[in-house]
Amino acid sequence: MTAKDILETEIPGVLKQKPELAKDINAIIHFNITGDTGGTWTLDLTKDSDWVSTGANGTAKMAITCSGEDFVKIRQKQLNPQMAAMQGKLKFKPMDMGLAMKLAKLLS
Repeated sequence: MTAKDILETEIPGVLKQKPELAKDINAIIHFNITGDTGGTWTLDLTKDSDWVSTGANGTAKMAITCSGEDFVKIRQKQLNPQMAAMQGKLKFKPMDMGLAMKLAKLLS
């Protein structure tokens, strides 16, 4: 599993099952994934479908930076997102705790 798999397949799958999550978050978020399997993705939860695109598209309410390896560990529940943030492995810019908590529901 890679960050690309999570962002392009798993997250859209969760959103199709629980569209209320997108409505609850209602923001554009950029994911900057570092490392060999990295890249930049946009998660646009202001739309009803086609939430994920490659590149930094639109004006993001928050940008998240994380290594591909740590992102996969967070998704597989091998790394606690709060601990990752405290250790500097997961960075939010700007830090919006409310938005981060809503996003945690989608990623967990």
